[in-house]
Amino acid sequence: MPRRWTLLPALCLALTFCAFAPNALAQNDYGLPELGGSSATVSSGEEHRLGRAWLRQFRAQTDEWQDPIAQDYIHGLVARLLPYAGVHDDIVITLVDSRLLNAFAVPGGVVGVNSGLFTFTESEDALASVIAHELGHLSQHHFARRMQRVEETQLPTMGAMLIGMVLAAGGAGDAGLATMVGSQAAFIQDQLAYSRRFEQEADRVGLEALAYAGFDPQAMPELFRAMQRLSSLQGGNPPEFLLTHPVTEARIADTQARADQMPSPAPHDSTAFDLIRARALLALNRDNPDQAMTQLRQDDPPDAAIRYLQALIAAHNGNTAQALETIDQLSAAQPNLSMLPASAAQVAFDAGQRDVALARARRILRLQPDYRPAQLIEAEVLLQQAPRQAYDILRRMSDQYPEDPQVFSLLAEAAGRSDRDLWGMLARAEQLQLTGHIDRAIKQLDIAEETARNQGDFTMASRLAERRKAYLGYRQALQDF
Repeated sequence: MPRRWTLLPALCLALTFCAFAPNALAQNDYGLPELGGSSATVSSGEEHRLGRAWLRQFRAQTDEWQDPIAQDYIHGLVARLLPYAGVHDDIVITLVDSRLLNAFAVPGGVVGVNSGLFTFTESEDALASVIAHELGHLSQHHFARRMQRVEETQLPTMGAMLIGMVLAAGGAGDAGLATMVGSQAAFIQDQLAYSRRFEQEADRVGLEALAYAGFDPQAMPELFRAMQRLSSLQGGNPPEFLLTHPVTEARIADTQARADQMPSPAPHDSTAFDLIRARALLALNRDNPDQAMTQLRQDDPPDAAIRYLQALIAAHNGNTAQALETIDQLSAAQPNLSMLPASAAQVAFDAGQRDVALARARRILRLQPDYRPAQLIEAEVLLQQAPRQAYDILRRMSDQYPEDPQVFSLLAEAAGRSDRDLWGMLARAEQLQLTGHIDRAIKQLDIAEETARNQGDFTMASRLAERRKAYLGYRQALQDF
């Protein structure tokens, strides 16, 4: 059994400034636990286990940005960078419904992006620079290395603090408090210095990945300068990203010097980014869509982004025909952007035009059979019209996307509607464990296994028993925080 380590609350607070952990405490964002380590060397398998456990806890305590079109776009951006970033994990993307300007990477290949990041990054290159930096943290295994450093420094630090506590309890008074404060400050300084080294490494790897993937490496130092200006304008209250990724003049200069040695690509079409940015702004201003348009226009966007947002706002206001007409015109001008016909299919589905939505989704799938936004629309329509067909589609999708809670939620419903109660209970258990509700998931499996045995379905009972063993492993991973 690996050793577990603990830090006093003050030290835990200090570690929120570590290289890549999401901003758990700043502005009472998510209140998430810090990723904990357990030994001086953390294997890649352990990183994967803890990363997946962290993701489940994260989902249990945050609001996800449920936008398959945006998620597919981020997947594509990450896939473009991965071959040059040195990351070999299977990547899981999680989008967060939050105005906070943040992105993060967690061991085991978890990459998170807040919708609020799109309010600040005005170009695809800038967004790619943030993600490339996060992939740099993953490729350099900064989690394992940070855990090793903590292991090396923790015992002397805790020993000094215990001595200080003994002195204070024995009447030494201020001398004991000074010992505690001094040892804690030394520990914090050591961790921050180590974090700065990690930031430099992630910058270097990220810049190289940017350049090789065809993005402009100049976007990274430019973004750092913009964040630094924003921090100054906010009176020293920095964006959340800077709390875990401190930007200094030296760091900007170093990044600029490296970027200057790399070629900048010719301008390229970034319409997809502009459209996703419009979606993000509308999601963040869903109660006041006009504010989304005001914010978009401030940054001199291309006409396609303005028209796209106008169409989404029209759909939001119930003007479905107008929205579909505009999106269809944009699709004709940009035939290679699947997100446009997928947006039209989603507009039709949300308006209750299920047959229209299904026809539009299937046109996309004839050309791109694995395009997830269209797959989901097809499955959701068939869930109402032909649940057995929906079940077959969602079973295949559950194999394609084993970390997607939405797929398993729909699968559970489809199974129930097509008289596959045991599969429905299993799918619901999968959805529960993926969203961090592991005890409820285990209870669900217990009920399903008992039902299977009572029905004489011992093959399914055996399958459920195996999943229960896996769930117990997941629970242990969750407890290892």
